[in-house]
Amino acid sequence: ICPIHTPIIQAMKLFSILSLVILFLVSVTAFIPQFSCSPRMKTSLAMTESSNRAEETPSLLLSKLNAITLEGPTKLILASQSPRRREILDMMGLRGRYTVQFSPLNEEALQEELAEKDLTPQEYTSILAQEKAKALAEALVGDDYSPDDTIYVLGSDTIVDYDVHILNKPQNETQAIEMLSQLSGNYHYVHTGVAIYKLDASKPEISSVTLADSFVETAKVKFATLSVADIKAYVNTGEPMDKAGAYGIQGIGGQMVEEMQGDFFTVMGLPMHSLSKCLAKLLS
Repeated sequence: ICPIHTPIIQAMKLFSILSLVILFLVSVTAFIPQFSCSPRMKTSLAMTESSNRAEETPSLLLSKLNAITLEGPTKLILASQSPRRREILDMMGLRGRYTVQFSPLNEEALQEELAEKDLTPQEYTSILAQEKAKALAEALVGDDYSPDDTIYVLGSDTIVDYDVHILNKPQNETQAIEMLSQLSGNYHYVHTGVAIYKLDASKPEISSVTLADSFVETAKVKFATLSVADIKAYVNTGEPMDKAGAYGIQGIGGQMVEEMQGDFFTVMGLPMHSLSKCLAKLLS
């Protein structure tokens, strides 16, 4: 072979190799979109993403109901005599899984004390809910529980907020009429505070009582314009007398509600969805 031809031959060989590499890359590039976009691959990726989202999604109490029993080791006590809150817990599937005890808190004295402070309505109802649960949890310290028991004490408080003025339960029929007259034809807010205290039965000291979680839910409610006759007729039913703002949305008073934004159960006295997530988190 002529020495002059040697570089030419080498260049031709290199060109051939580069051509083969380019053809290979082109074929792979053409194959990848088909592979990545195949229906089977899309389905697999979608299922993986859906599974990851499911793992990240907060659980509800639905999947953890069996963890709460009267026998323990995890027990739930409602620190309220409200039939509406018991009804909501029952609707959540907790019927026969919790007990009810009256909180020893002097609620009227605390309300008077809080009224003198510069608090928002949300802060006001949050403190009341926490103090109700805390007072009962501390009263239970040293009771005859198994050392393995964990007791959750649930406290709640609901107030009506009209123009940043707190409307608690009416003291008499005249006050109920005044409250309903204020709400007539207007918007107002309903705030429900929820607090859960944890009692570790293995420690017979007050320090075994800790705040597990607390939150406040708010709903916006619009009343229809009420006639004097309707207001008096409603008050005469007796329904307003034990309810914040002098009405119950789940009863006869529901007729007066023209529209609402938020959780119906917040207005009723215990926000079901938020409570479900809260209990599920504590039981995880």
